[in-house]
Amino acid sequence: MSIINSQIKPFASKAFHNGQFIDVTDQTLLGKWSVVFFYPADFTFVCPTELGDLADLYPQFRDMGVEIYSVSTDTHFTHKAWHDTSDTIKKIQYPMLADPTHLISRNFGVLIEEAGLADRGTFVIDPEGKIQIVEISAGGVGRDASELLRKIKAAQYVAAHPGEVCPAKWKEGDATLAPSLDLVGKI
Repeated sequence: MSIINSQIKPFASKAFHNGQFIDVTDQTLLGKWSVVFFYPADFTFVCPTELGDLADLYPQFRDMGVEIYSVSTDTHFTHKAWHDTSDTIKKIQYPMLADPTHLISRNFGVLIEEAGLADRGTFVIDPEGKIQIVEISAGGVGRDASELLRKIKAAQYVAAHPGEVCPAKWKEGDATLAPSLDLVGKI
């Protein structure tokens, strides 16, 4: 069963954000575009490269009205310790959610049960709380924040322009398609 267009499931989490511990729930995500970005663990190797890449592009995400939420099965205390000791992680200005009970990871279907860790999962959620984009990668394969930006721009465009779709490699300002009988077999 596909989770595309499904409503996110309820959750509550403590998060480390801008030097404070805050509460984040599924309701926090409503009303804006959100990215829930799962990674296996703090103090690892590929994870800081991904989180740092997101941190570098975070102003662009914010300019598009998108909030980033990183999630691992670590605690909010561990997130703070990592933030305080890693130059790469110090750049992060988005909330880092704790999932020590594994509820959020299970809700999104990325929990590796035998390890108690999350797969590298990226979920783009629209303002109504519906999942629009899903990407899950093997543990050794890092993700690219600039490609995520492109995909969100396409999702936002399609949401704002019913009847139009964005073809492969679409970038903001490129031509879109209006699916119709006239297009069948002509692309």
